[in-house]
Amino acid sequence: MADIAKRFVNNPILRPADIQPSLPELKIQCLLNPGVFCFEGKIWLLLRVAERPPQKPGKVSFPVLENGQTKILEFDANDPDLNTSDPREYKYKGVGYLSTLSHLRLVCSDDGVTFRDPGLPPLVGANDHESFGIEDCRVATLADGRYVLTYTAVSANGYGPGMRVTRDWRTFEHYGMVISPSNKDCAVFEEQVGGDYICLHRPSGVIVGGHYIWLARSPDLRHWGENVCIARSRPGMWDSARIGAGAAPIKTERGWLVIYHGANEQHRYCLGAMLLDLKNPAHVLARGTEPIMEPIAPYETTGFFGNVVFTNGHLVDGDTVTLYYGASDEVICGARMSIKEILKTLC
Repeated sequence: MADIAKRFVNNPILRPADIQPSLPELKIQCLLNPGVFCFEGKIWLLLRVAERPPQKPGKVSFPVLENGQTKILEFDANDPDLNTSDPREYKYKGVGYLSTLSHLRLVCSDDGVTFRDPGLPPLVGANDHESFGIEDCRVATLADGRYVLTYTAVSANGYGPGMRVTRDWRTFEHYGMVISPSNKDCAVFEEQVGGDYICLHRPSGVIVGGHYIWLARSPDLRHWGENVCIARSRPGMWDSARIGAGAAPIKTERGWLVIYHGANEQHRYCLGAMLLDLKNPAHVLARGTEPIMEPIAPYETTGFFGNVVFTNGHLVDGDTVTLYYGASDEVICGARMSIKEILKTLC
């Protein structure tokens, strides 16, 4: 497999110990998959911070939001009704829960490598659709100065793309869940096409269909339709089990360059690329057969959930795209790639 990523020499650039938990009774278990943007002359990451209580011997506990307050649920570890086989998702009496509660935290940097917490308020779940937290935010920077945040809102009712819009990162307009469950990986294009806003999203098929990438259009960012499936997982390949969009597609002379994640049946997550038509982005012009980045560094192969590289945030400077990504569902890392080199991998 061809890995063309040039990783930061000081990876990981952020670890759970670098961030303070939101409450004294919680511990940060993981830092994951930041959104990325520029604001007031600095580079910012919007981290997903996943927290849980320190675990007691013989007990399993995890937090949920209830009426805006954090509530801790605790069970006996040997309870036959408790299933903890997946460290990310637990089940109790057949009801699903997340092992951690996620919110979004802002950090900033002058050089794009060393980040600090400026002390801005975290973004947390704000309604019943977000009672299990908000996750994996993408940030689209529009030409009119708006920043569009799309994230996964999670509750006992399922998960779907939530949206908030801001200009100053201090006040936010809440659009709610803009696409119904079960859905995630929503990435908004930073430029309208044919007068419409465009997004990529990922419904989850259970009996028929699968975890495929779809495209939708909107006149106003609130109402989305004209859905079309543009890419499917590929049996026998590195992206055989599921795929999903990364950050906002990159406009190139050849088309819209999409960096996406894919996983196989062993839950090994890599990054790949595809190219969409500039005027009709529902048309896929090319898609690589090999990943452009795969988990090979030690901090990518071992961790809370190993063998994972996952991005939903990048910056573009000429031919260079700087990816900020989550590794092993635990730490934040950075890497650079040449857009020309990525385009060469597409067939």
